[in-house]
Amino acid sequence: MPSYRRAATGVAALSAATALVGLTPTSAAAHGAVFNPVSRVAACYAEGPETPKSQVCKDLVADSGTQPLYDWNEVNIANAAGQHQALIPDGKLCSANREKYRALDWARMDWPATSVAKGPFDFKVRVTAAHAGTMTVYITRPGFDPTKPLKWSDLDATPVAVYNTTRTATDGYYNFTGDLPARNGRHIVYKVWQRNDSPEAFYSCSDVDFGGGTTVPPVKAQAPTEAKIAAGATLSTVSHAGHGGDEQAPALSAEAAGTPSSPLLPALAGAGALAAFAGGSLLLSRRRNASAA
Repeated sequence: MPSYRRAATGVAALSAATALVGLTPTSAAAHGAVFNPVSRVAACYAEGPETPKSQVCKDLVADSGTQPLYDWNEVNIANAAGQHQALIPDGKLCSANREKYRALDWARMDWPATSVAKGPFDFKVRVTAAHAGTMTVYITRPGFDPTKPLKWSDLDATPVAVYNTTRTATDGYYNFTGDLPARNGRHIVYKVWQRNDSPEAFYSCSDVDFGGGTTVPPVKAQAPTEAKIAAGATLSTVSHAGHGGDEQAPALSAEAAGTPSSPLLPALAGAGALAAFAGGSLLLSRRRNASAA
């Protein structure tokens, strides 16, 4: 075989390997959001990313686009490992310091809210992937000012609920009961879900109203329906299929550099095989030519 044809064969094989890697899916896994009390991202997704109704959700889409809403179940830090306060600065708690979700940190009085009262409260978290871990739920202290960005010091040190999550979730939900203290007016319920099978953690802010405040009654927050979730899944950049509480770290977070490990491995293996085949073909051709000579 002439040298130029041997070279072309090698290039074609290597090109095929490169194409195989390029076509490998790289979507990240995503894991859930609080549906009662309704989290900010869930409330805006329920309104509809393309046709939001409340002004704050309209402004979110104008600022950040619709993708943060279609990715409602992905407010996470891949390598938190319990270092929440070290990784998330004051004023960035609701977004988990993720630029993609920056609008969730806005200190505004018009976020859709859930009406609550002192006493037992049934929390409901919609999960698209169940994991073993601990879900810790906090509420802001008395006198909290919702017109200022949320700080760690704004949270009451005593959680209103602590729930140990398992690798299964009934009908896609974690349901557990907490106890809300006496408050007045608008407050924020803040959830931290730390996995114990990986360093990944998830975060959310839910606006609640105890009544008795001097503000205008809030827009009532609505959680997404199952039909709404299904309808938007194909427009999400993260997995909505769930993976049964696997013990793998998430593929990547928005700011992480690097390539997801699990889906890439088969592609690399295929690429390696093609490259090896190309190299072997060249070597065999050279040996045959040398023998013929």
